Amino acid sequence: IGMSMAANKHRGIRAALCGDTYSARFTRMHNDANVLCMGANVVGGGLAFDIIDAFLSNEFEGGRHKVRVVMVMEFENNP
Repeated sequence: IGMSMAANKHRGIRAALCGDTYSARFTRMHNDANVLCMGANVVGGGLAFDIIDAFLSNEFEGGRHKVRVVMVMEFENNP
């Protein structure tokens, strides 16, 4: 969790901690995450590759989800 918290302190970064392929897929599609974090002691090697594939194989859907992303970007730009 710490790595995603630290990464999210930087402007433009939308980091997500993912321990499964479902989370990796939907954090890209719904939250436009651009940084993937995984716990080394939680995720095994084979699953890690599947999570990476799910994260990189999906794109942001936009639409109603874009409202949330824009809101976060506005917080970053107007602290």
